[in-house]
Amino acid sequence: MTRRGYPSDADDDTYLFLPYLLLSPEDARQREYAVREVLNALGWVARTGAPWAYLPHDFPPAETVCQQAHRWFEAGCFENAAHDLRVLSRVERSRNGEPTAIIIDSRTLQSTPESGHRAGFDGAKKRKGTKVHLAVDTLGHLLAVLTTPAHEQDRAQVKDLCLEVQEATGVNVEVAFVDQGYTGERTALEATEAGVDLVVVKRPGATKGFILLPRRWVVERSFAWLSRFRSLGRDLERLPSTLVGFHFLAAGVLLCNNPNPLFA
Repeated sequence: MTRRGYPSDADDDTYLFLPYLLLSPEDARQREYAVREVLNALGWVARTGAPWAYLPHDFPPAETVCQQAHRWFEAGCFENAAHDLRVLSRVERSRNGEPTAIIIDSRTLQSTPESGHRAGFDGAKKRKGTKVHLAVDTLGHLLAVLTTPAHEQDRAQVKDLCLEVQEATGVNVEVAFVDQGYTGERTALEATEAGVDLVVVKRPGATKGFILLPRRWVVERSFAWLSRFRSLGRDLERLPSTLVGFHFLAAGVLLCNNPNPLFA
């Protein structure tokens, strides 16, 4: 069954997510709507970026979908699914299941009235909002997400990101490639404390405009993949855990659609 505004292959993808989403038995007496229907509704919100209240009437009620989504996000359901799908994708490409190298970067999402209470001002990009810090493997698969007010420095999040990555990969990561915003002895020391060597990939001197830099372009491509979900185009949510959850939901959907030109 195809839902309005949601990809035609979405129902096939839900079967891969269902084992991770059953926080209670599927036939639990208090369950009024099928998990599959709630997941399809959540996917519609993620793809369109529409407010919860604008959910079409052929989905379960918006309040039900929103409450269940927050339970899934808090329990890390989509995070677990994305990590397992990532391992399968890597093995499919004759790679080790867990990476030894990662790429780290950040972007600033414009704030909205819902997120304004935790927004900061990014002086470099002249934007008020929330900064999303991403760690991906060398194929661009999502490993860890952190959110901070936009005025927070990128280098201050390196240790926490590396620790999350090590937890997700079984302490397998050895190297992290970063841009010049992560320079500094203290930053390198904090990464080392997490068992990761920080490698700064610098732009060539006296250059202007766009330059495709080794390794660093991978995480930029991941940001582009995630931007296909309009819920991640701005910071639309009141809770940071919801913003992180939508990132892992999007990563899981992209991996479910694999093989896909995006991952070629």
